[in-house]
Amino acid sequence: MTGNQVCTAIRVVLLKLIQCHLSLVIVVGGGSAGVNIARPLSAQLDASKYNLILINPRPFRVLLPATIRMIVSDVDDLGTTALVPYDKLFHGGKGTFLQDSVHGIHQSAGENKGVVVLGSGQQVPYDILILATGMSWEDPISFPDSPEDAKNYLATSHEKFASAQSYLLVGGGAVGAELAGELKDIWPGKEVTIVHGQRLLFNDTYPDKFRLSAARGLADRGVRIYLNDVLENVPAHAGPAAVTTREGLDLKADLIVPTGATHPNTAFVNSLDADALTPAGFVKVKPTLQLLSYPNIFAAGDIIDWKEQKQAIKAGAHSQLVTKNVISYIKGAPLKNYSTAFEALVLTNGKRGGLSYFGVLWGIVLGSWFTRLIKSKSLLVPMFRKESGQV
Repeated sequence: MTGNQVCTAIRVVLLKLIQCHLSLVIVVGGGSAGVNIARPLSAQLDASKYNLILINPRPFRVLLPATIRMIVSDVDDLGTTALVPYDKLFHGGKGTFLQDSVHGIHQSAGENKGVVVLGSGQQVPYDILILATGMSWEDPISFPDSPEDAKNYLATSHEKFASAQSYLLVGGGAVGAELAGELKDIWPGKEVTIVHGQRLLFNDTYPDKFRLSAARGLADRGVRIYLNDVLENVPAHAGPAAVTTREGLDLKADLIVPTGATHPNTAFVNSLDADALTPAGFVKVKPTLQLLSYPNIFAAGDIIDWKEQKQAIKAGAHSQLVTKNVISYIKGAPLKNYSTAFEALVLTNGKRGGLSYFGVLWGIVLGSWFTRLIKSKSLLVPMFRKESGQV
């Protein structure tokens, strides 16, 4: 479909929605938070009064917990099962999906409605707006927008990993640690090195005993870990390359892989209010997850300015609260406040290993048997597909 055809199709859909003269509820972003808001709202909103729209630049949801295994090889055909379309998202078809990006929001403080400006140039009015646009990731987790391009992207990624004999992973957070385990699953004899800027893997949210145990699990598989050191200038090309760390360590690798998220996808929010974002680009919210000066605009997921780790489990908690608060807002009822229950991390080490931490009681750490059962084997793909109405 050409750009002009896309614009025409969007214009036709929007015209039909606007002509219905119903209130419009728009969810921007089709990741974990957006899906888990749009789907329950489609069941709870009165379809005789409200039209529900989900806007996302891709016609599919990328299941982020599955991406690390997905980019390494075609094991389990995750390129098919973990890229989930939105065709069954809305209960009873009571919602509309628009494939587009949002470039701006226009609403004056004190007003109770506004418009979003799409990348196609169309303007869509809303009565309630929910922002759930997630984080932008570096390659190799930066998926293109079309299914065909995503398929080619994965094929290229598989070839890169397969042809390399050594890997340097820049960052020892959850992504770096899990990627190391996936590489050792497929190629146990290849060299895998992690360079991480903190004194232990991950960050100080988690207790030392958990971080040390995770490092031992990787070291037992031959992964080399260099701590308190960083690679300040990551080569623009993927490798092979020889690099020197900040502490003067000389390293060589056939493939150098960044493992961090770069920034929240929120630049468009600046058009609403220059004070809506933190300097780092996170959306400022009230405890009700409403924007500070806009009670009809909510935010959820990784983009919110909240002191907690950015994880799918947190996005799920945000989604539950936002869904309830949207319904309460419509009814004029009091809204509930959000609070983080506890920190947790379920960390895979390939398909058969891993380690889990739950920040309750004294801090519970569980090993491979539990982690394999919960996450490592399936990467939660069946559960996430069910969230989107898929089997």
